[in-house]
Amino acid sequence: MPRRPKRKTMAAQADRYDLYLRSVQEPSVEVAFFDRVYRREFGAPPQVLREDFCGAGAVSYEWVRSRRDRIALAVDLDNEPLVWGVEHLASELSEEQRRRVILLRHDVRRIYRQKADVIAAQNFSFFIFKTRPELLDYFRAAHRNLGRRGVLVLDLLGGSDAIRSGTEDRKRRRGFTYVWEQDRFDPVTHGYLCHIHFRFKDGSELRRAFSYDWRLWTIPEVRELLLEAGFDRADAYWEDTDAKTGRGNGNYRPRQHGTSDPAWVAYVVGTKQPKRERRK
Repeated sequence: MPRRPKRKTMAAQADRYDLYLRSVQEPSVEVAFFDRVYRREFGAPPQVLREDFCGAGAVSYEWVRSRRDRIALAVDLDNEPLVWGVEHLASELSEEQRRRVILLRHDVRRIYRQKADVIAAQNFSFFIFKTRPELLDYFRAAHRNLGRRGVLVLDLLGGSDAIRSGTEDRKRRRGFTYVWEQDRFDPVTHGYLCHIHFRFKDGSELRRAFSYDWRLWTIPEVRELLLEAGFDRADAYWEDTDAKTGRGNGNYRPRQHGTSDPAWVAYVVGTKQPKRERRK
């Protein structure tokens, strides 16, 4: 008798971009935060978003869905996730909404003619720049890619747990387990090598679905470089704590100081504004 073909494992059938979106990103939450930060600074809703290191562009597609007058620039060097986003995310939008998303396959340091109200570099993506001159160059380009009034929104991670090598953080999701592996941290260079794995109930695993070779930047370093790049202010947004649970509640506000949590995520927002509007 002919042998039956082996059944494909769940890992072999998995779509890594779909798994990433379901595990890591919350586009509606990010869009709401960008909107709140910009309104706080300028008293009006932002119109144009530039999503740097956009991957599949999930935030950009959510941005144009959130208001009828919004435009999104989705910027990434890698064509594969951009194409995936067109096939799986843009297809859920109306034709009119799709026209308001501009896909740009180029370096995020390139200056583009369409200026943005908000530039977002999320999921620690700017950590790819490992030297001070490289990161300063990116911040200067972002300053130029903003209009007369604008904000650059960055997220960072840190804490004692974040710099432990050889550790895994697991989160169960529907149908799979998301695994964040901190492979290696170098205290001299702040080099940071991490991987994302996905594990399935049939015992199969999609190993190193995504890998990141970064430098772990600190909040003071990023704030100082933003000011050097020409931003008028660089504010740290720290997460509030739920009084009952003692855990973060998802609400981020500008803070001058933070608590020494073992694992934290925060935002740094660089603000660009005309001189006559600058806060004293």
